[in-house]
Amino acid sequence: MARIITELGNSCLTNGGRRVTKSELIDVIAARAGLTKARAEMVVNCVFDTMTDALRGSEGIEVRGFGSFTVRPYKPYAGRNPRTGQPVTVPAKRLPFFKVGKELKELVNNSRHRAITGGDDDDDDDDELDAP
Repeated sequence: MARIITELGNSCLTNGGRRVTKSELIDVIAARAGLTKARAEMVVNCVFDTMTDALRGSEGIEVRGFGSFTVRPYKPYAGRNPRTGQPVTVPAKRLPFFKVGKELKELVNNSRHRAITGGDDDDDDDDELDAP
């Protein structure tokens, strides 16, 4: 799984860090596994359907080296409509939560193509340090 994600990152994310679509994922799986696109689509849909069914049943999903999916319950609370300012009751809900695995975290962190920037913009005398 991590190898496919790495290949997707190398082949699909070179255009300004855009997101990989489901059809691009299907194309990569078809090419790597020597499957037809129809078979690869069936595999991708089967994986997503199985994951959805597990989460719907409040089961957790763990893919070693990639991460884990769980369902987190949230209590109801009083909120506000941002447009009108009127109070709104937000009902209790259950939402999927993803926790990234150690291997994927390290892979992403070590594969940065550009330096992390941010912080104080007032200090302009260290511009040569920010250059790639």
